[in-house]
Amino acid sequence: MSTTEHITTATIEADPDLPIIRITRDFRATPEQLFRAHTDPELYARWVGPDSITTELDHWDARTGGSWRMRNLRGEESYAFHGSFHDVSPERIVQTFTWDEQPEGVSLETLTFEDLGDGWTRLHAQSLVDSFEGRDGWLESGLEVGVHDGYAKLDKILADGPAA
Repeated sequence: MSTTEHITTATIEADPDLPIIRITRDFRATPEQLFRAHTDPELYARWVGPDSITTELDHWDARTGGSWRMRNLRGEESYAFHGSFHDVSPERIVQTFTWDEQPEGVSLETLTFEDLGDGWTRLHAQSLVDSFEGRDGWLESGLEVGVHDGYAKLDKILADGPAA
């Protein structure tokens, strides 16, 4: 039995010296399962974002050099996002993330999957944005709700078994 205390609620931190948001969260899953949840289009669309939205993937090519485009739908509202996958490997995903309504606000995101043993993996996510104002705007935009809701959905998918 592991003596590690698991972080089952995401910690979301703004770096005081750089326009970076860091998110850390543990999952009862293998690194391979978490990697698949972030790269398999059907799985990703099922869990990403707040409970109040539905995600539709217009394009999803999760490989080094690939790209993606998705829309979040809430009633009559639609929000589109796009990006490029710069590095996709079982240990790390590096990608850009851009909201179509703010094309100058590109973020560079890095995800790593740390195997904690005993069937647990720690996800480290880092988003470097263009400015402190941009970073603070992300934090004020409901990011926290989307992160917590999305990871709770991912927990359920992982607990349900072979789908992930």
